[in-house]
Amino acid sequence: MKHLGTILGAAIAGIFVFGVWGEFVSAYGIAGGWFAGLIIIGTMWYLNHYVGILNNDGAWVDMAVGIGVAGTMMGVFNEGISASIASIPTLAVVILGGAVGGFTAYKLEQHLATK
Repeated sequence: MKHLGTILGAAIAGIFVFGVWGEFVSAYGIAGGWFAGLIIIGTMWYLNHYVGILNNDGAWVDMAVGIGVAGTMMGVFNEGISASIASIPTLAVVILGGAVGGFTAYKLEQHLATK
């Protein structure tokens, strides 16, 4: 049951981000984007982490994966499989950035432990 909650919590976050955020930005500009970010991400963080819908045992990436998958699949459903193929370079750079960030955090922790 905990895996179903994780899937639903991450999917709902992705649906709200791609379904509502753009509307706020269109209507209210940058202030609408900040408001949407506060309301959507804040509410979903509260539900997923504080209430406990999302099971996050040892994982550092949680809602971001659901939001990313929702955005990628929205493009696939709207434009076909070519959108998925076109996103491969972006996904490769994101994975590389995550690996570099993780390695940097590990090295920083080692450095701070020696002080």
